[in-house]
Amino acid sequence: MNRTVYVILWVIVTLIVGFISSFFQSSASGEWYDTLQRSSLTPPDWVFPVAWTILYILMGISVGLLRGVRSIFTRLLNIVFVLQLILNFFWTFLFFYMESPFLALIDIMLLDIAVLVFFAGAFVVYRPSAWLFLPYLLWLAFASYLNWYVVMYNV
Repeated sequence: MNRTVYVILWVIVTLIVGFISSFFQSSASGEWYDTLQRSSLTPPDWVFPVAWTILYILMGISVGLLRGVRSIFTRLLNIVFVLQLILNFFWTFLFFYMESPFLALIDIMLLDIAVLVFFAGAFVVYRPSAWLFLPYLLWLAFASYLNWYVVMYNV
């Protein structure tokens, strides 16, 4: 398969993961989430699905572009990508479905590390892939702050 097929497949995979995780959010976020004290920087609810859709697409393109790049790190980057995608999925489950901002905070801190490792590795291996991951890294830093805020002021 050529690189374009890998990009399309990875975009589809990331969007499916995001779509499935959204069920945990929509089924549990109603009354409980509305009672939480949240940062004044918390965006309106409609921003999250828009931002995450864009981020999932960029993530898929980023990892798909690594196909065909000859480096000893490419396989490791693929493993780190899958790991961060799993951590990403479980954050929604922990925060919304389990209603555990604290466990979600632990998860997102691990996610931050995994995404930073992917970004740094991609920067060395294939910089366009890293640049496509940068918005995700920045959004996660912001999401980590929002999660931390909920833990600090609600738990």
